Amino acid sequence: MTDYDLTDQRLLTALDDHPRRPVALLAERLAMARGTVQSRLARLREDGRLRLHSTRIRPGSLGYGTRAFVMASVEQNSFERSMSALVDLPEVIECVAVSGAEDIVCQVIARDNAHLFEVTQHMMRIPGILRTSTSIVLQEYIELRMAQLLARDEPRRP
Repeated sequence: MTDYDLTDQRLLTALDDHPRRPVALLAERLAMARGTVQSRLARLREDGRLRLHSTRIRPGSLGYGTRAFVMASVEQNSFERSMSALVDLPEVIECVAVSGAEDIVCQVIARDNAHLFEVTQHMMRIPGILRTSTSIVLQEYIELRMAQLLARDEPRRP
């Protein structure tokens, strides 16, 4: 059971298709009042179901043609300190704690493989990071998406 209704579903699907579409245009496209769209968006943000949008820059357009996932084991008593140090590495564009053999998975971008090696060596010098394993992205087949989940789930009726 989902905790959003058909109106939320339509709004979220429209945003997934065009994240930077202005509220007035969303309201027009969905045949909804502008105030309704604004209040729904505010509620979805407050509930934590909708992140503030950001412009998605393709790393390759900035000269970062290599992308990799770096898995790392971290000393548990140094976890927060290690995460704070990773935040200071601009090439680390995302990092999540995971279950399993490793403790974290970081998405890293680099200019090339030599630069990626430098970044991973820097990561290994961070106190608390015990070891790393790197998988280089060869091809992206499915970009981050959510609309298919909205289409599959049955929203509650108002």
